[in-house]
Amino acid sequence: MVAKANFDELRSIAFGSISGSYAVVGSSTTVYGRVITITNNTEGDMLLTTDNSRDEMFIAAGSYKLYDIQANMNTHDDDKYVLPKGTQFYVKQLEAPTSGSVYIEIMY
Repeated sequence: MVAKANFDELRSIAFGSISGSYAVVGSSTTVYGRVITITNNTEGDMLLTTDNSRDEMFIAAGSYKLYDIQANMNTHDDDKYVLPKGTQFYVKQLEAPTSGSVYIEIMY
């Protein structure tokens, strides 16, 4: 059997739905995420979290972050170090955007 990577559904939130309070970005995950890209296609700096009671990640305006969770992992522990199923992402603004969106791509 050949192992293959797949992309989960694209999660996004448009600038008009982003405020100074955390807003949900798409649905919660239904797969184990191995690579995650977060793109802030707005002109405002953002905070992103998986726990809307605390700030976890800063995403500068017009930038992206790539998290390769399983880079260089031991193949015997392959399925133990992943983004869990049921993970929900939230975003809030540090500066009010007037256009664009925030996107989350997950490879599993």
